[in-house]
Amino acid sequence: MPRWLSPALAFLILLPGPFSSRPVRAADAPPGASSCSGCHAPAPTAPNSIPSLRGAKAADIVAAMRKYKDPKGNTKGGGTAMARIARGFSDPEIEAIAAWFEAEK
Repeated sequence: MPRWLSPALAFLILLPGPFSSRPVRAADAPPGASSCSGCHAPAPTAPNSIPSLRGAKAADIVAAMRKYKDPKGNTKGGGTAMARIARGFSDPEIEAIAAWFEAEK
């Protein structure tokens, strides 16, 4: 192998972009989506009462978040962690986060 080829190959392997196999999920996530991962694991690892949101239908996530935001519609009461978290997001933020989770398969 020619001496110049080795550094060129190393450069291409380390080059970010189309030659990189590193996931870019975190960079693509809308603001606020990372706050969900504290309880909702990216993938189910064991039986858990808190489901993964990855691949869930956006409409279902939006409906659940709106229900948590509404103290009258929240059947679990307004004091749950999800109720407090949901009230911190605007409807457009909730919709963006839900669409992102739906696209994550």
